[in-house]
Amino acid sequence: MEKIKVNYTYNNTVAEILLDDGKGNVLDHIMMEEIQGLLNSYKDMPDLKLITFQGAGKHFSFGASVEEHRKESAGAMLKGFHQLFYSLRDLAIPTVAKISGQCLGGGLELALMCNQMFADKTAKMGQPEVILGVFPPPASILLPEKIGLSRAEDLLITGRTISADEAKEFGLLNLVFYDKAALDAGTNDWIVQHIVPKSASSLRFAVKASRSKFNYILSSFLPQLETMYVNQLMNTADANEGINSFLEKRKPEWKNK
Repeated sequence: MEKIKVNYTYNNTVAEILLDDGKGNVLDHIMMEEIQGLLNSYKDMPDLKLITFQGAGKHFSFGASVEEHRKESAGAMLKGFHQLFYSLRDLAIPTVAKISGQCLGGGLELALMCNQMFADKTAKMGQPEVILGVFPPPASILLPEKIGLSRAEDLLITGRTISADEAKEFGLLNLVFYDKAALDAGTNDWIVQHIVPKSASSLRFAVKASRSKFNYILSSFLPQLETMYVNQLMNTADANEGINSFLEKRKPEWKNK
């Protein structure tokens, strides 16, 4: 695999997925396809009790590839990205995001889909899509479910980035650790205490039951937002200007249409 690594621990009951593209762990179509391939294989691993996601190096992920947000590729990109969410929904294997450094855009959306979000003090989280003239379909659904509409709208409409402490205050993070070493050690302690002693089958029922409303909302609204993004948003001048200006490293010139 080119852009992810996977390690199995605790007698192959925990899958540790490492996003690793050598820089900002950008979720481009190659990385998405590799994650999707792993998730597909987990359908045949009934002993798996937990999946963790972490970024190699200093950052979790800078997000999805801006290049692949261009009008001609946005539809295929979103389709592949959203399939990861449907697969995680259907597997119902407990998931943990371990966040260091920047966790932005599609990176934060992947983390939001996890049952638990742990971070260290270096973590910076945000949905900056609106700054580029677009919006994040999964986060638009998942954030209100996780932290309430008022706080979700703060992040979705401003596009601002928040610290680990503010994210903990928002209820976005479950645990915050001092640094990456403490994050790894603390997560392992949590796994030993709360995951390893339990039945893999029962854990999946617990996830399905606790997410019955969450999954219904995701399944009902994500296809609608995908259609809005591809068929409406990407036909506006400003969505295309936002993406192009970012790639051309210049200030956007909005036409407000």
